[in-house]
Amino acid sequence: MRKSVLYLLLVVSVLLSSCIPTKDLIYLQKKDSSQQEATIAAVETKPYRLQINDVLSITIKAIDPKLVAMFSPSSEGAAVGKSESGLYFDGFTVDDHGNIRVPVLGDLNVIGYTLDEVRMRLEKQLLAEYFNKEANIFVTVKLAGFRYTINGEISGPGTKTLFQEHVNIMEAVANAGDITITGDRKAVTIMRKTPTGVEMHDLDLTDINVMKSPYFYLQPNDYVYIKPLKQKTWGTGKTGIESLGTIITLLSLATTTFLLLKN
Repeated sequence: MRKSVLYLLLVVSVLLSSCIPTKDLIYLQKKDSSQQEATIAAVETKPYRLQINDVLSITIKAIDPKLVAMFSPSSEGAAVGKSESGLYFDGFTVDDHGNIRVPVLGDLNVIGYTLDEVRMRLEKQLLAEYFNKEANIFVTVKLAGFRYTINGEISGPGTKTLFQEHVNIMEAVANAGDITITGDRKAVTIMRKTPTGVEMHDLDLTDINVMKSPYFYLQPNDYVYIKPLKQKTWGTGKTGIESLGTIITLLSLATTTFLLLKN
């Protein structure tokens, strides 16, 4: 009788320890039970400053399209290809010296500048050297896609490109097919290049307060890594049914081995 109770307790303890709790799978929970309904304050994101290997999409428009066409590397004039491959070949890549090469204008140093600052510099130079105010010059400067890399316990790892200006970690995870059931949502690591080195920070995606973190919104070229839960290395199963199946298999193997040795 005592052995039966002992085996039952062992089975229950293994099931409880090996299963992944539901609370570890739900995003943006209110961890504080006393927390009232409230709107999470928007994170004040700093303007992104350009880095080496960034690719820019620059569009120049004016009354005279022929004059505008000479400032574009594309054979289509001012219109730069919108596909990812088109932006790669016809976009303006920031080289190792922090410069982009613009037809006619030559090298333009953009490292550390925001997109608005680059736009204003281009407009100022064009108005000073090639256009007058009556030309109604209009310059648009954007990143040629928001690129980030995601790896680890994610359904679709790899380098992703989104054609939008701002991307938060929840959008990045959803775009990669969501974190697998064995992924640790409480410790999602963000690795970010800065002029002083690489910064690393862990985010708890199960806590609604993650929206207050300055790392909640990604920056271009961020690397996201999702660590595995300890249940994955145990190999006992992700759910109660899987764990019970593992236990039954082990007990059957032990019983068979015992009977063979006894005989």
